[in-house]
Amino acid sequence: MDSTQELIAQGMKQSVPWVRTAGIEFTEISDGRVVATLPDVAEQRNHVGGPHAAVMFGLGETATGAVVLAAFSDVLDRAVPLVVSAEVRFTKLALGPLRAEAVLGRPAEEVLAELDAGTRPEFPVHVTISNAEGVTTGELTVRWTLRPNR
Repeated sequence: MDSTQELIAQGMKQSVPWVRTAGIEFTEISDGRVVATLPDVAEQRNHVGGPHAAVMFGLGETATGAVVLAAFSDVLDRAVPLVVSAEVRFTKLALGPLRAEAVLGRPAEEVLAELDAGTRPEFPVHVTISNAEGVTTGELTVRWTLRPNR
């Protein structure tokens, strides 16, 4: 990762203490895509030995937050990113370490044009969570907004 990407990763760990606590790491960060990983931690497992659903959701939602920071860091002085809604699907029992790939669901330029026009844009970030073998174990769509500062 370059220095800007490293700043985003460190910023996430500083501004959201849970990211550090959970052990989430960022392995790839670009303007429209982030890959985050979560180690297998016994204290975070559920009744069937996999990561608890809340932990899986937290990994995915955290990856979406990093996408938002990467794509819209230039406008954070005039807008606050906020989660509007989220939908999650668990598709297969997750065991072991996990990987979440989050992708911006709309071109950043469109979102910024709406913000510049004085509206409060909303946009999805799609996430695929997979296990160490690359098998998809969950999917999320987190809807974000950029709330203009008043």
